[in-house]
Amino acid sequence: MTSVFQQVKEVQTKIDELQGELAGLRIEGEAGGGMVKAVVNGQQELISVKIDGPALADDVELVEDLVTAAVNQALGKSRDESQERMQQITGGMLGRLNLPGS
Repeated sequence: MTSVFQQVKEVQTKIDELQGELAGLRIEGEAGGGMVKAVVNGQQELISVKIDGPALADDVELVEDLVTAAVNQALGKSRDESQERMQQITGGMLGRLNLPGS
């Protein structure tokens, strides 16, 4: 039983480290051929939005749509990266735990 608790503690330590790494990640999404770029971190927090395109100045609705698309793309990439990294940590560790009934 002590071994199981030790393994769980190791997993928790690695998850804590991962949370710090995810906060530092910068993941970009873009829309409109790069006219709108959104940057999020690995914790799905919006960091910045850049709008580059004089043609967009007169079409607020288009800008809103492109910002939404860029943010959603960045968030999707961020979720995928977070899940992949978490799986790398917990997938291997949980497989080694000798839990009763498994």
